[in-house]
Amino acid sequence: MRNTYNSPLNKRYSSKEMTYLFSEEKKFTTWRKLWVALAEAEMELGLGITQEQVDELKSHIDDVNYEDAEKREKEVRHDVMSHVFAYGLQCPAAKGIIHLGATSCYVGDNTDVIIMKEALLLVRKKLINVISALSQFAYEYKDLPTLGFTHFQPAQLTTVGKRATLWIQDLVLDLENLDFTIDSLKLLGVKGTTGTQASFMELFDDNEELVKKLDQMVTEKMGFKASYMVTGQTYSRKVDSIVLNTLSEIAQSAYKFSNDMRLLQHLKEMEEPFEKHQIGSSAMAYKRNPMRSERIGSLARYIIVDALNPAITAATQWFERTLDDSANKRISVAEAFLALDGVLDLYLNVSSNMVVYDKVITAHVNKELPFMATENIIMEAVKRGGDRQELHERIRVHSMEAARMVKQEGLENDLIERIISDDFFQMTKEEILKSIDPKKYVGRAPGQVVDFLETEVNPILKENADLLGENAEINV
Repeated sequence: MRNTYNSPLNKRYSSKEMTYLFSEEKKFTTWRKLWVALAEAEMELGLGITQEQVDELKSHIDDVNYEDAEKREKEVRHDVMSHVFAYGLQCPAAKGIIHLGATSCYVGDNTDVIIMKEALLLVRKKLINVISALSQFAYEYKDLPTLGFTHFQPAQLTTVGKRATLWIQDLVLDLENLDFTIDSLKLLGVKGTTGTQASFMELFDDNEELVKKLDQMVTEKMGFKASYMVTGQTYSRKVDSIVLNTLSEIAQSAYKFSNDMRLLQHLKEMEEPFEKHQIGSSAMAYKRNPMRSERIGSLARYIIVDALNPAITAATQWFERTLDDSANKRISVAEAFLALDGVLDLYLNVSSNMVVYDKVITAHVNKELPFMATENIIMEAVKRGGDRQELHERIRVHSMEAARMVKQEGLENDLIERIISDDFFQMTKEEILKSIDPKKYVGRAPGQVVDFLETEVNPILKENADLLGENAEINV
């Protein structure tokens, strides 16, 4: 609809897979699956519920009568009871046993955990594919020397591939935390109004073992190994905070990558993909702005800030629950997932199609390498009988003058030519030039790339081979 607000997360950034997980259809059909699981478990444990009633409920899981529910909610101002009513219209024989013994959070909280887990698994699939794309890039460019930077000032050389492993390392750490979060998620289960299961104790004539069994059976029917043993009416809101903190950590890694790409594109050493008919600027036709990397940073920033919402909610819950979590939770959790989904699609798109300008990289290396090579030149000259202190002083003087010519006159770095012309070093031009081969100054960078990929990354990719092959669709 063009005459009402539509979230950009839905329209521009998030995938169809992720937006479906937070759709009304997914939510309300999951409610019905939970009501079926509850009724079925109660029947199996001996309550007066028939198989015909359970089958009737099962037959109407997917054809939710939304209009009936919406009409009822305007009257009673309660979303869960409105859907109980609507379900009952479709299932007259089972009407009296829908939601038996449960409170609203039985469907609300359990559904939230189910959806968050499925959404985390989708995040995981996309994260694995980003790691794969970066790994291929890192291996391809493991030997290409490039300027390393500290404080965004030229420092010792590294390689293009080694720099990519830094991005991968962040994502590997994120994957470890993500897996822990996924594995630790539990259902609320069947806990009742204040978490004491009092209503179910009433239903089962104070048989504690049957009530415990009910909780276990419903949990297993919904595909979980366990529920939280103790809760209030809701599961602890720290769970939402843990989940969004996990999303925030991934966003932080993507943000760092996007900033590096923007800096590299400014240096003209690397670029994100730029399509044939893409426009970089409405005014400056020649521009190729790093718009995808900028969007990664923009959405990542939103996720990082959004993670504060469940943190504050968790900290301000009263006793067994309050309802001030509800409106905030509906927005903050869904939007964090939708935004991160957009970030990962962009990250995969960029990392799969990065452009490297090796000649520009080499030119930048050659401008700075003479300064970095001076220590090696001094050591070689000492081997030939030179005085280390005098050599150091001569290098210092030459370096200062060369730097002055670069900074004040805008000329090329001629430090090596100055050293070649200084007979005190007793080295030929060929010997000096040989000593400044960039590959001599990258340390173990190529070996580190191979070791890291083979030891840590490839086992991850092999274990998750069934998740590989994801293609990122960018809407704008």
